[in-house]
Amino acid sequence: MLRVEGITQIFGGLTALEDVSFTVGKGSITGVIGPNGAGKTTLFNNVTGLYSQTSGRVFLEDRDISGYSPERLAPLGLVRTFQNIEMFNQMTVLENVLVGLHTRSRSGMISCALKLPWHLAEERRMREEARKWLEFCGIANLADIEAGALPFGKCRLVEIARAMAVNPRLLLMDEPAAGLNSRETADLEELIRKIRESGVTVVLVEHDMELVMNICDAIVVLNLGKKLAEGTPRDIQENPDVIKAYLGEG
Repeated sequence: MLRVEGITQIFGGLTALEDVSFTVGKGSITGVIGPNGAGKTTLFNNVTGLYSQTSGRVFLEDRDISGYSPERLAPLGLVRTFQNIEMFNQMTVLENVLVGLHTRSRSGMISCALKLPWHLAEERRMREEARKWLEFCGIANLADIEAGALPFGKCRLVEIARAMAVNPRLLLMDEPAAGLNSRETADLEELIRKIRESGVTVVLVEHDMELVMNICDAIVVLNLGKKLAEGTPRDIQENPDVIKAYLGEG
């Protein structure tokens, strides 16, 4: 589903990523891990078009998407969530999810202002679909609550529902378990499995090693901007270079 070839990202005199390559199998859950400052989020920003890589290429299936902007990638099915959640706090939960459907809307300012019949029909359809994704994420009962009134863990689920509303084929999740308690993390693990079962390939950056080892089919380890290891969870757990990067020597 995803192929990253020799990605290098240089900011002035700082090399944040150096010749990173890996693949993500269709229908898999792949983890990207590494100590703080390893380059994980920079890698996500390259793949999702927020940064233009200094060198290297990114492929979504057979399409070279290097240099594509996020708005070009979303209609192709490449979608992401962010480590720092951004909600429209004065809007309801349902309206926040509707934002994710805008890439598939035909309506414009004029049709909206005139309330044309086809626009009203489309709005009804989109609201029904937004409710479907809230139900998928287990938060349908929150649809009419203002997002700003939600606890952090529920905001994380709204963000995931909004991302799913874009109709992704590949979903990149940046530290989805950050700030969650143990019960919320267990629910998140179940939801990520459900997302994969729905046909979406998942890549996640995550510091919760128990979560990563429980759900990932493959893991890529970064350290100091370079790929340190790649393999199954068992391979990674037993890799001496990975142990050294996380725990040091001795």
